Amino acid sequence: MPNNLSSSRWSVLICFFAGLLLLVGCAAQKQHVVETTEIPSGKNVLRAGVTTNAQPLVYRQGNEIVGLEADFARELAKDLGKSLHIVEYDWEDLIPALMANKIDIIMSGMSITRLRKVRIAFTVPYFKSGLMALIRREDAARFSAGLFSLTTSSAIGAIKDTTSEYFVETNYSSVKKILFSNTKPAVKALIDKRIDMFIYDAPLILYLASENETKGLTALFTLFTEEYLAWGVRKDNKELLESANNFLRTANSDGRLQQMIKYWIPFAK
Repeated sequence: MPNNLSSSRWSVLICFFAGLLLLVGCAAQKQHVVETTEIPSGKNVLRAGVTTNAQPLVYRQGNEIVGLEADFARELAKDLGKSLHIVEYDWEDLIPALMANKIDIIMSGMSITRLRKVRIAFTVPYFKSGLMALIRREDAARFSAGLFSLTTSSAIGAIKDTTSEYFVETNYSSVKKILFSNTKPAVKALIDKRIDMFIYDAPLILYLASENETKGLTALFTLFTEEYLAWGVRKDNKELLESANNFLRTANSDGRLQQMIKYWIPFAK
């Protein structure tokens, strides 16, 4: 991907950022309080696995789980005529839980990758995303050259077991890498100048930039990769995979999909 964005891409990203500024102050749509303990599989329940550290995709707000994926899960369960049961796991435990039949579907902003496709099946994508960097505003000029300028970093932060870790390992092996289990310690490390940038999925990076604007953070408005988000299903559960795909296609054609996406990610077309 080129280091510099076209003017149209800049416009999209600026709209993205502006929309997220509004999003931080908006009240989330009302969600049903959901149980988060494991239950056996059943014909009348949809067990959706999530990791609740990915604003605005899925996160905790008090005792409720909210975000784009939470809205999706509720609508999918309704479409299937099933009750919804959301189960929380650490990110690295989501695929093992799915394969062990502890959950039916992963709905947690997961990117489609070739290695993940070895173990699980993915639905059709619902969103095109990519990796982006969170930086200190004082360093904006330093990183204005885009991808090339990352080589001047003394340390880059990424989330363990995600595409951000793989990206840093593959492209910047000579730069010190610090891995985090979630975004909170990564943001603190950036503010404390223990890392020079934090690389993660674009919707989350811009949310964090908005949330930490008064603490001197901003986003580096360059998309490093092109990724597609989808839901993960066991390969032997072809019925659910087909049903989820049918739901996505129908929701896309009747406008529901875009309406839900735009509520949580205002820049999306």
